[in-house]
Amino acid sequence: MRAGLARAIFSTGFAQAFATHRVYQLTYIMTDEDERELQAELARLQQEHRDLDAAIDALHQSPAPDLLRLQRLKKRKLQLRDRIAFIEDQITPDIIA
Repeated sequence: MRAGLARAIFSTGFAQAFATHRVYQLTYIMTDEDERELQAELARLQQEHRDLDAAIDALHQSPAPDLLRLQRLKKRKLQLRDRIAFIEDQITPDIIA
């Protein structure tokens, strides 16, 4: 069920998905299967982020870098960073102090 929420957030945007699933988020307890799915997604996203980093570095090294492509790669890398942070927040339990 948690993966459905994550897909809703990634496809519709955080604010809209959060408003739709607000009560659900407050009462949901993550299962082991949900955590494994999030861990797998996190690993895939981190690998894609590293690959983009290498592609951006290679493009910077080229004699005449394609600035539009460079801008698109950087934008995708930022999107991945945001998604990675969101998933890490979901995996890490909240500590109420």
